Amino acid sequence: MTVAGLLVLASEGIKHPNLWNPTILGVLVTLAAIGLFCGSVYLLLSTNLGGRLGFLVAAAALTGFMVLLSALWFTSGNSGIDPPHGRSPAWKVVEVVNSPQESKFTDVHNIEEDGAAVPTEGLANLRPAMDAALVTVTPVEGEAAPEQPFAKFGAALDYLTEFEGFQTWIIGGETKNLFWHSPKYAVVQFCPKDPNSPVGAAPQCDPLEDKQYAVLSFDYGSLRQPVVFQFLIPSILLFVLSLLGLHWYELDARKRKREGLAPVPTSES
Repeated sequence: MTVAGLLVLASEGIKHPNLWNPTILGVLVTLAAIGLFCGSVYLLLSTNLGGRLGFLVAAAALTGFMVLLSALWFTSGNSGIDPPHGRSPAWKVVEVVNSPQESKFTDVHNIEEDGAAVPTEGLANLRPAMDAALVTVTPVEGEAAPEQPFAKFGAALDYLTEFEGFQTWIIGGETKNLFWHSPKYAVVQFCPKDPNSPVGAAPQCDPLEDKQYAVLSFDYGSLRQPVVFQFLIPSILLFVLSLLGLHWYELDARKRKREGLAPVPTSES
């Protein structure tokens, strides 16, 4: 029961956060953990190898472990390991226009001729981004309402993206220089639903409202970027530096040994 109660308390989180808890307390716990685990290893090594060599060995072991761990994070993919990660790839509505030619993005001006038509089933990847931008979100009590400059509908069923003659295209996204991609855009035609549609009948566009186009930009995300720049590269640099320190220590030890074995010159009587 005690363990179960602790788990429940941990899942609930801090009821009244303040400067002490979790800010100062979190810093102290982190420093104490580093001092306990890293310091105990250094203390053991220093008693056997000496202070300088013990520190170099402990530093090389720690940074080498961080290189292996960050490399595992970088290559884990969907293996179940949850490393630090950035933004996930996603579509985002960037503007709503009356025609693709009115867009501020020149890549979509000729999307009707140069882009690839998206079939009805392809809208499943675009519709969530459109709902997030076009449908007004009711803010949670106590929280600020999100910015929705294109919101104009009260529900996702108030507008249609699948109607007779609807048009949707995607353009861009080609690989560039092996590691980069060209900008990727989608243009989706939508219309407000006719509020006078008979019950049970297929929804139709409101004849009194104009059809418009939503321009979406694809964010390729940065899932592995934090691991590379915050862990992998710094760990490799520190690991190489610790190995250089061990190499320099060995060179100094060899030099001292040669000086100790060199014959001492004596004056002839």
